[in-house]
Amino acid sequence: MMISRDVTEGLKQGVLVGAVVLAVVVPLRHHLLPQRSAAPAMDAALTAPAPPAVVAPAAPKAMPDPVVIHRRLDWNGETPGKDVRRLAQWVVDSADNGVQHFVILDKRNARVYVFDPSGKLTGASPVLLGFAAGDDTVPGIGEKAIADVKPQERTTPAGRFTAARGVNAMQEDVIWVDYDAAVSMHRVRAINPKERRLERLATPTASDNRISYGCINVPVSFFNSVLWPLFQAQAGVVYVLPEIKPLTQVFPGVETPYHVVSLRSPGDFVSDRGFATV
Repeated sequence: MMISRDVTEGLKQGVLVGAVVLAVVVPLRHHLLPQRSAAPAMDAALTAPAPPAVVAPAAPKAMPDPVVIHRRLDWNGETPGKDVRRLAQWVVDSADNGVQHFVILDKRNARVYVFDPSGKLTGASPVLLGFAAGDDTVPGIGEKAIADVKPQERTTPAGRFTAARGVNAMQEDVIWVDYDAAVSMHRVRAINPKERRLERLATPTASDNRISYGCINVPVSFFNSVLWPLFQAQAGVVYVLPEIKPLTQVFPGVETPYHVVSLRSPGDFVSDRGFATV
């Protein structure tokens, strides 16, 4: 059987076109589609699709009960100074402490007051403070060695601080007030007999309670029974009153009237003006 020249040429062209198509299509498929390795031969029974897994419906998660704190300042028999009362009333009225317990430090009278989140006093105690009077921290004081701290630099700073448990460089329990400035509340240390720290705490006056490098020294029993357990579950707020500056310069909010009577959650409050978010 004879094949014409035209037919032969047509076949050649068809073969060439097919080769070109394969050269283009195969690489595109290789790059655009996921590659699969050849599956080994298996018994048909083993390759049958598995029945869908039965998954029990997830039980709905129980929503935690909302935090409800009815706020009312209760001094529990204590009679603090005017500025302490004013600041404590503002903290309770404004819910500035949220759902956290709080501590107020009266530097002028060298005394600390500890409250639960609602504003009830849970304890009060004399304390030892920084040797120098002053309301500000010396810049970089936290990086200095104790021997390099000058007497006039040994201040306990005033202000609002979020405080939490920790340890110091000697692995002692502390409640950090201002970590960067190395200011904390801790058990009183009677290391240097010349400083008479225990005797200073025991006197009825505050005039001899200025001896530390800025930290707040607390009687051991008060630290162990009141402060340390209070900070176990969460951080707290520490308010350090000024001794030189006016109260309103450090805590300007005390001049703003606002009264929160209950607290439903960390951000929602009920006040005597109705529902508000602060």
